[in-house]
Amino acid sequence: MSLLRSARFHTTVAQLRQLPEDGIPELAFVGRSNAGKSSAINALCQRKRLAFASNTPGRTQALNYFAVGAEPQIAAFLVDMPGYGYAVADKSSKESWGRLSGSYLTKRQILTTVVLVADIRRGIGPLDEILLNCLRDDQRLLVLASKADKLGRQQRTTAVMAIVQAIKQLRPQLPFEVRALSATTGVGLDECRSLIERCLRDTPAQTLAIQTGAATAH
Repeated sequence: MSLLRSARFHTTVAQLRQLPEDGIPELAFVGRSNAGKSSAINALCQRKRLAFASNTPGRTQALNYFAVGAEPQIAAFLVDMPGYGYAVADKSSKESWGRLSGSYLTKRQILTTVVLVADIRRGIGPLDEILLNCLRDDQRLLVLASKADKLGRQQRTTAVMAIVQAIKQLRPQLPFEVRALSATTGVGLDECRSLIERCLRDTPAQTLAIQTGAATAH
C-alpha cells in the first residue's frame, strides 16, 4: 500500500512547546492560502477530507500533523502548515501564526523536506520568496505547481521552467525539484506521490539525490 495512503490525523500544534519530541522525520506542506494545498494533500493521500479544503482561504491556523506508516507504527509525519497571504483573522492572530510557522521552518531540525504548493498560473510570488528565504540549506524543497489542468501542455512547460529559474535566482544552492500537479485531473499525481514517499523513507544518512532545478511539466 502507498505510504501516503496510510496518512491519518495525529495532532494539532498551536505552540512550539506542543511539537512532538520523538524524533520522527517530518515533511511540511506550505503555500499561499488559495494555492490548493489542502486539495493537493488529499489527492496525494487518496483521501477526501484528510486536510480540510475550505471555501474560505486561510482556514488552517495551526500545524496539523498527519502520521504515515502501518499502524500502530509511525514512519514519518506530514505537517500541514498555515497558508499565508489571505488569512481572515485579527492582527494578533496573524502575527502568532507567523511566529509559529517561521520558527518551525527555521528551527525544527527533524524537518527534512518542505513541499511548496504554488499555483502554476501565478508562479513564485513575493510571499513565496519570503518563505523560500526561511529554508535552511540542509532542507530539501519540492515545488508542486498546482492547478496544472488550467493550462495546456506547452503553457505548463513554460510555467514550470519559470518557477525553476525564479528559485535558482533566489536560492542557487538549495536542492529542489518542480513538478506540475492537478488534484482535479491527476496530472503529475503518481510522480509527485512517488517522490514524496522517497523523501519520507529517507534517513539523514541516506539523503535523497534531488537535482537542483529538475522539472517535469507533463
